[in-house]
Amino acid sequence: MTFSQAKREFIKIRGINVYCEYILNEYPPIFLIHGFVSSTYTFHRLIPLLGKHFSVIAIDLPGFGRSEKSKKFVYSFHQYADVLIGCINHFKLKNVILMGHSMGGQIALYTARKIPDNISKLILLCSSGYLKRSNPLLISFSYLPLFHSFIQYYIKRKGVKENLKNVFYDEKFITDDLIEEFGKPLKEKNFYHALKRLIRHREGDLTEEQLKEIKVPTLLIWGEDDKVVPVSVGKRLVKDLTDADLITFNQTGHLVTVERTIEVYNQVLSYIFGKQLGT
Repeated sequence: MTFSQAKREFIKIRGINVYCEYILNEYPPIFLIHGFVSSTYTFHRLIPLLGKHFSVIAIDLPGFGRSEKSKKFVYSFHQYADVLIGCINHFKLKNVILMGHSMGGQIALYTARKIPDNISKLILLCSSGYLKRSNPLLISFSYLPLFHSFIQYYIKRKGVKENLKNVFYDEKFITDDLIEEFGKPLKEKNFYHALKRLIRHREGDLTEEQLKEIKVPTLLIWGEDDKVVPVSVGKRLVKDLTDADLITFNQTGHLVTVERTIEVYNQVLSYIFGKQLGT
């Protein structure tokens, strides 16, 4: 089965309608977690390749993509990790490989701390790291009635294309399809209510001490020209995590899944299977 034949459906996890795309087969399961203001589209070039050697499960996190944008859900890393665990249990997955991009990497780390015995490997792509919780004043502002409108203005003031320029080294990757996909959630009113609640409830990233507790083997992949999460974060993570390796690509920005699709794919195959199986 190819990924174009994958199942696409909503599943109810912790009271939230979560959009997922998946292929389940005899191969090892790899669970894909996108980052902030993104969706499963983050992995659209990588998924067809991974589907040749893995069972692939990708979800839109609550508040993003096609998933429900609840005004009651607590948008915290702790709750996101519980959603992932709910999905893992829903599909009855064992020995799961978690691949997280940007904020999704931090969620993967939180999940690995909760269920280490069911996570075989972590693959963190330009992962968030060492960020503190939102400023207390900003958290206070999040309770103002029209704060979601301020967020909407702040995000939309530059336009989708200008914002995408920040995640690429080579702007040739900014296609009309990419602009359309990343722009879809910006048209939804409840999207900004979800962001408001994320600002309010998001914990800080894991501390050095907490990272040292994670024993799951981890591959870090980074773009050396990442302007969103600089490679210096990856260099800190590889020291603080117990069992981690760092791979970097030059002339590459934050969205490595698009700019370095084949290279990321081959690094994943090498890390998981010990060799490059090709495309």
